[in-house]
Amino acid sequence: MKKWKYILGIDPGNIESAYVLVDADTLRPISFTKMSNELMYAHMVDAVRNLQLESTDNMAVAIEMIASYGMPVGAEVFDTCVWIGRLEERLRKFPVSRVFRKYVKLTICGSPRANDANITQALVDRFAPGEPNRGKGTKKDPGFFYGFRKDIWQAFAVAVTFHDLKEG
Repeated sequence: MKKWKYILGIDPGNIESAYVLVDADTLRPISFTKMSNELMYAHMVDAVRNLQLESTDNMAVAIEMIASYGMPVGAEVFDTCVWIGRLEERLRKFPVSRVFRKYVKLTICGSPRANDANITQALVDRFAPGEPNRGKGTKKDPGFFYGFRKDIWQAFAVAVTFHDLKEG
C-alpha cells in the first residue's frame, strides 16, 4: 500500500471551503484554513509549492464528495459539486480521492447517524484526550487542535478517514 508524507483533506462548500494538511505518519495538522473558493483555488497550488515536495508522489489529496440519497437538493449542492471538480482539476498532479460523508461517519464514529458534533468529539477523544477546550488548548499553551473551527474539523476528518481507509 502506498505511503504518503502528507495528506491534504478538503471539505468543499458552495462559497467557502476548508482544508487541513496533515503529516501522514502522525496525522498532526501542519497547515489549515477556511477561505473563499476563489482564494482556495489560487492558494492550493501556492500552499503545495511551499512544501517543496521532492515529488508529487509525496502527497495525497482527499476531498469530501457529495452523494445522492434521492432527496431534492438546492443550487448550493450543485455549486459545491462544481467546486469539487475545479479543486480536483487544480490538484490533478497529485493522487486525488473522493471521500463520501458516510465513510467519514462510519470511520470516525462507527455510525452512519453521526453528525458534525459527534465527529468533532470522536476526533478530540482520539487525538487530544484530556486536553482542555476540546483539544484546542490556549494561546499560551496550544493544544493539538489549536485554531480549529467549524469546517476545519470536517476537513481534518476527511484526511483522517482517507488515512484510516487507505493506510490504516
